Amino acid sequence: MSFCFNFDVPAQTTHTGNIDGNYSQGGEKDSAAQSTDDTTKPAEPVKEAKKHLPPSDLQFLPVDAVFETVSIGTLPPLHFLNETVFEKTASEREDWERIFSLSAEQKSDLISGVYEGGLKVWECTYDLLELIEKQEATFGGKAVLDLGCGAGLLGILALKRRARQVHFQDYNSTVIEQLTVPNVILNCQTDDEADSKNYKEGRGKGKTEKEADCEMTKDREELTDCSPPPKKRAVDLSQHPLLPKCCFFSGDWSTFLALVLQTDPPPKYDIIFTSETIYNTAYYSVLHETLHKLLAPDGLVYLATKSHYFGVGGGLHLFKNFVEQKGIFSVDHLWDGEEGLQRHIVALRFKTAKGS
Repeated sequence: MSFCFNFDVPAQTTHTGNIDGNYSQGGEKDSAAQSTDDTTKPAEPVKEAKKHLPPSDLQFLPVDAVFETVSIGTLPPLHFLNETVFEKTASEREDWERIFSLSAEQKSDLISGVYEGGLKVWECTYDLLELIEKQEATFGGKAVLDLGCGAGLLGILALKRRARQVHFQDYNSTVIEQLTVPNVILNCQTDDEADSKNYKEGRGKGKTEKEADCEMTKDREELTDCSPPPKKRAVDLSQHPLLPKCCFFSGDWSTFLALVLQTDPPPKYDIIFTSETIYNTAYYSVLHETLHKLLAPDGLVYLATKSHYFGVGGGLHLFKNFVEQKGIFSVDHLWDGEEGLQRHIVALRFKTAKGS
């Protein structure tokens, strides 16, 4: 099924080119002329935030659930439910937000204010996973937020690399309940099965986590042979040690921020991941406020993005301008893609944390 963005955003660009593609220099200049000040607001009403608890009965994964695996370098394998299955089984799923029916009807991966793309694993998420692998980043003892999490791969990686707590947030409740939470449980289940198999076969004894992971390493383009069996049986994970470290939230960023700030004490995250979330300039203000209020003083935001999102108007150039105008964060380039689509990963830190 061919999908595209489908936005109706006032005061934005009116062209409707290929949003996943890169843009010309002239396109960048046109985009830079657009306003991204605080008066730009989403046209739609905000979606109230909600905290989601893992199901009390953790025999939760459907029998014969079909999943994919991504293995990158020395990273632990990350498992996630197959997007195609969601498309094919949409009519059988609870769809009170109508994200399955509307995205199919409109052939769109994004419908502003209705569905913000959480069922799809976007390209920049893989870019960020590869950077983390190259940096050999670990998250032991850290509090992590996966903001706009979708499938939750970034947060799941932090969980597997011993983060102290991992919070997942996505706009749609349906995404959290039918994709993110099942993916977390799927990874807990699969890891337990792998540990049990290694123990029984005497493998992994005396090996470090990194050495054991290397045995199943392949590039992400060659995942088929190293993927686990495509179907899993339901398993009771109610006593699994990783699940109490997780919290799950849905809703608009403004209501999500208000909800978590009610916590005593409010959370401060050492690491915030956010991938492909700056496609719409109307959301820049609330995104910036969320990062400002929730990042720990010495914390780090990993932002993965395309240079420009055609048909929507957002992109890295405009967001950097917005951040620089605010004067709260510094923006450092960590990676810039040179081939194909122009994609980037940048780090945001509080300027005071760098002594500037």
